Amino acid sequence: MADTADTIFAVASGAGRAAVTLLRLSGPQCGAIVAGLCGRLPAARRASLRRLRERAGETLDEALVLWFPSPASYTGEDSAELHLHGGRAVLAAVGDALVAAGARPAEAGEFTRRAFLNGRLDLLQAEAIADLVAAETAGQRRQALRQMDGALGTLYGGWAAALTRLLAGEEALIDFPDEDLPPEVEAAAAAERDRLAGEIARHLDDHHRGERLREGLTFAITGPPNAGKSTLLNALAAREVAIVSPLPGTTRDVLEVRLDLGGVPVVLLDTAGLRVTRDPVEAEGVRRARTRAAAADLVIELVDATAPCPAPDQADTPVAPPRLRVASKADLAPPPAGVDFAVAPPQGLGLAALRARLAELARAMTESAGTPPLTRERHRAALITALERLRAAGDAPLPELRAEELRLALRAFGRITGTVGVEEILDSVFGQFCIGK
Repeated sequence: MADTADTIFAVASGAGRAAVTLLRLSGPQCGAIVAGLCGRLPAARRASLRRLRERAGETLDEALVLWFPSPASYTGEDSAELHLHGGRAVLAAVGDALVAAGARPAEAGEFTRRAFLNGRLDLLQAEAIADLVAAETAGQRRQALRQMDGALGTLYGGWAAALTRLLAGEEALIDFPDEDLPPEVEAAAAAERDRLAGEIARHLDDHHRGERLREGLTFAITGPPNAGKSTLLNALAAREVAIVSPLPGTTRDVLEVRLDLGGVPVVLLDTAGLRVTRDPVEAEGVRRARTRAAAADLVIELVDATAPCPAPDQADTPVAPPRLRVASKADLAPPPAGVDFAVAPPQGLGLAALRARLAELARAMTESAGTPPLTRERHRAALITALERLRAAGDAPLPELRAEELRLALRAFGRITGTVGVEEILDSVFGQFCIGK
């Protein structure tokens, strides 16, 4: 873990040449370092145009400087922003001056980690910031903002408060064993345990919608050779991704392209034509096609409208993904029975309707009404532990045993928000951030 006694700096704007580069600083010596560069500190939270000079007096740049004294800053420490001209020479010279003044380059996620350690945000909000920085679609942005605003923290905080009240009741039974409590008191506690367990169980039973939105869905295009899979992929991607050829068996590996469908990130797969072949390379492509299709969130099963319509291809898996049957080459022949859509991508026939349906399905797989969705597997694992311990408390015959189970459940909630037992996961969480955040 990095030393929080250090003063750190990093570029917070994008990489590469730009008109302006934003350099962030934070730490106990931040004020002295900025004053040394500028001559004196600017007024708090007001942009000031200052000439930056290194120790020998050479001018490094003319920049906008913002000063954020503790604790009213992103990290909760004394912090500053230098809005520099974007040349590499400017950034290198200012970076050298900061190191000479006693600062050091920040590690990945170190600014947000300090904000967490200083109580400016909880671990859920810190993870939401990472998700917001990485968001590629509107749906991911909305989900990250909802979590960053504290929606999940408020939900889990309410459950933790209910657990605390239950634990207090069991502690009272332990401390005053000779007191005869009315039977309705224990009945009310049991009812509260059941209510809480039911709410957590319903929250977990969300079909991984939040995680799927955060990580993206996978839609696989399958079908026999020459059905038009690569043509459809190129049309949906609006660019030439796959080679299109009249020769069967052209696609032998799985090709991927990322799309934004209705605000949901989707990886669209073009797969090898499904058929029996003696060619070992093509046979491997067919095997990979079936494997990837079986693990997909949706299979787009393409059939050739000009050829005899095969029976629906069902992946050999216990739980097959949902399927959408699409007929290609609809400009040459009427679509066969049993298909959901008919398309002719070169002519644009049916493409808009198919794209709209795919976007609708993507949203249905990821949208969550009511309570905010789970977004990470570690949240899910902790909630499962809390639910198991809560149910175990209901089965325990003695208040001492019930209290211990409730303490374990409460500790699981603490691991989600970062209040207890999270040191071992902080490096993992903040290591996913970019430098400067």
